[in-house]
Amino acid sequence: MSLEVSKPWQQVLDKVRTWARVNSPWAIHFNSGSCNGCDIEILATLTPRYDVERFGIKLQGSPRHADVLICTGPVSLQAKDRLLRIYWQMPEPKFVIAVGSCGLSGGVFHGCYNIVQGIDEVLPVDVFVPGCPPRPEGIIYGVAVLLEALKSGKRPERTMTVELPAGVETLQAEVRQ
Repeated sequence: MSLEVSKPWQQVLDKVRTWARVNSPWAIHFNSGSCNGCDIEILATLTPRYDVERFGIKLQGSPRHADVLICTGPVSLQAKDRLLRIYWQMPEPKFVIAVGSCGLSGGVFHGCYNIVQGIDEVLPVDVFVPGCPPRPEGIIYGVAVLLEALKSGKRPERTMTVELPAGVETLQAEVRQ
């Protein structure tokens, strides 16, 4: 259903919609066949030590309420249909974050008979967070890259590198259009 309003009001509605999308993205997590290392790190980002909820992110149980799909592991043949069903159930606009080496390329499962490969073989991925498993700081940075791109009103387009506080190595979050 589309609302027909004058141009100034449409601009205000678009700004409010973008503000709400950036300040309270709801995410759903899907394990497509990983070893649970990445899953543990995603759950660690929700703990008070890292507190990803400070960005307004809330983990949802239903894809019908989620804006962001956080996916881990290589896509197995068994999980492929379920992953697609969850993606199709999400409302537009929807975004996908692939977490871990297995989610990027299949990782240690690359070439197995029951593995499709990385998540980008099945879904359009917006942000890649490399690592085996990636640290919570890397996952938070990947989410921050996605939120910054949403603030500008576009999908992420480039690879970005960030310097983390002293004692923490440089992390790179690959971002694809």
